[in-house]
Amino acid sequence: MDLLNSILNAQGGQAVDQLGGHVGLDRDQTVAAIQNLLPALAGGLSKNALQPGGLESLTAALAGGAHQRYLEDPSQLAQPAAIQEGNGILGHIFCSQDASRAIATQAAAQTGIGADVLKRMLPMLATLAMGAMSQQHSTQSGAAGAAQGGGLLGMLAPMLDRNRDGSVADDVLGMLGQAFRK
Repeated sequence: MDLLNSILNAQGGQAVDQLGGHVGLDRDQTVAAIQNLLPALAGGLSKNALQPGGLESLTAALAGGAHQRYLEDPSQLAQPAAIQEGNGILGHIFCSQDASRAIATQAAAQTGIGADVLKRMLPMLATLAMGAMSQQHSTQSGAAGAAQGGGLLGMLAPMLDRNRDGSVADDVLGMLGQAFRK
C-alpha cells in the first residue's frame, strides 16, 4: 500500500479525523491538506534515502523508533512529544524551517486552507508518515527486501510521480525547487 492510502486508511480513517480535529479541519479539508503536503514529505524522504547511507539511516530510524504508535493511536498526535518528534523528522528531511514554511504556503495556495494551520499539521503528518513507513518496514518479508528498502521506496513512489511519466526524479526536483524558491 502506498503512503497516502496507509495514512488515509489508518484505524479505519480515525487518523485523518484525529489529525483534522487537532487543527480544526473537517474530514474533506484534512484529506485535501494531506494530499497536498504528503508529496513534499515523500520527496524529502526519498531524496534523503537516495543519499549515500540514507536508506540505511531511514531503515534504522524506522526499526529503532516507536513510530507506529501514532498510526495505531492517532489521539497521541497532538501530544507535545509527538509534535517535537514530528519537528525533528521535518528538520531531518528538509534541513530548514524555511522549507517547511514554503511547503505549507504552497499547499495553502492549492487548498485554500491557511498556511498557519498547515504548518501546525506538518509535524503531526510527519509522525503519521513515519508510522506508516515503520509499519510497512516491520511487515516486509525477508531481510533482503528490508535491507534494500524496496517496500519503503515503493511506498513513496506513487506520491512522487506527479506527471505520471514513469520517472520521479523530475517531480522530486521540481517540488523541492518550488519549496526553496518561495
